[in-house]
Amino acid sequence: MLPIAVDAMGGDRAPDEIIAGALEAARSGFPVVLVGPQGLSGTGDLPLIVASEVIEMDEDPANGVRRKKDSTLVRAAEAVRDGKASAMISAGNTGATMASALLKMGRITGVKRPAIATPIPVPGGRPTVLLDAGANAEVHAEWLVQFAVMGSVYSHHRYGVAEPRVGLLSIGEEPGKGDTLRKEAYELLAQATGINFIGNVEGRDVMTDDVDVVVTDGFTGNVVLKTLEGGMKTLVKALIAAFGSKEEYKPHAEALFPALLPLYDSVDPDSTGGAVLLGVDGVCIISHGSSSARAMVNGIKVAADMVERDMVGHIRRAINP
Repeated sequence: MLPIAVDAMGGDRAPDEIIAGALEAARSGFPVVLVGPQGLSGTGDLPLIVASEVIEMDEDPANGVRRKKDSTLVRAAEAVRDGKASAMISAGNTGATMASALLKMGRITGVKRPAIATPIPVPGGRPTVLLDAGANAEVHAEWLVQFAVMGSVYSHHRYGVAEPRVGLLSIGEEPGKGDTLRKEAYELLAQATGINFIGNVEGRDVMTDDVDVVVTDGFTGNVVLKTLEGGMKTLVKALIAAFGSKEEYKPHAEALFPALLPLYDSVDPDSTGGAVLLGVDGVCIISHGSSSARAMVNGIKVAADMVERDMVGHIRRAINP
C-alpha cells in the first residue's frame, strides 16, 4: 500500500498529538507520510511532504484552498491525486479538507455531491452510517438517493451488512411526515433500485440496530452528530459524578467500571478515528478537530481499511452500473 498522507498541522492538538499518532501507526505497520513544514520536529524517521502553509480552523474553506496552494491540506490531496499516497487524513478545517479533496482529487463520475459518512456507535451492535454529516448544508432530493447508494456500499463493504437498511431522517415514521425535501426524497427512495429503503426514521432510531444507513442533509446531519456527541459526554460525566457523590457508592463503582469501560470506549469519538468523505475520487478521512494521538491512529486504520477494501472502486461501480 502507498503511504497514508497525514496532515501534521490539522486540528486543535496539532502537531504533537498528530505526529504521536502517526508514529504509533507506523510502528504498527501502517505506511505513513507526514505533510507539514520543513524542520518539523519529533517526526522520527517518518517521511515528510513539505508544505509551508496551514489553513486555519476559522478560515473560509474555499478561499483557503485557493489562496494557500502550498498548504498541508492541498499537498496531501495532491499526493493522493498524483499516486504518491493512497489516502489522506486531517483533523483540521473540515470544509477545507473537503474542498481540497474535491478540487484536487475530483468527484467520481456521476456523483452529484460528495457526502461525509460518519459511523454512529450502537452499543452491542454494528454502527449506523449517518450521511451527510456536514458536507452539504442544502441538498436536492435526488442527492439523498445517491447518499443512500454510497452509504449502502460503505455499510456493506466495511461492516459486512448484506442488505443495509436505509432510513430517511424525518420528524415521523409515516411517509407524509417532514418538509418538502423529505417528502420528495421519500418518493424517490421508494422507487430507487439497488437500495433497501425501509422508510422514514427519527432521531431516536440512529443509535439503534433498527437501521443501518440514515440519510439526511448535511445541516441536519451535523446537528444530530454534535447532539449525540454532547449527550454522550454529558451522560458519562454525570455517571462519574454520581459514582463519586457518596463514599458508600465507591466500592460499587469500582466493581462496575470494568463493565462500563468497554461501553464508554464504544461511544468515544476517538475510537472511531474519523468520518469518510464518500464520492470523491480518492480516500479522504476527516477526523474530529480535537483528535488525540489515539484518534489519529484509529483514523489511519480507517484510511488503510478503505484502501484495502477498494471503497472508491465499489462506489464508482454502484453509481455507474
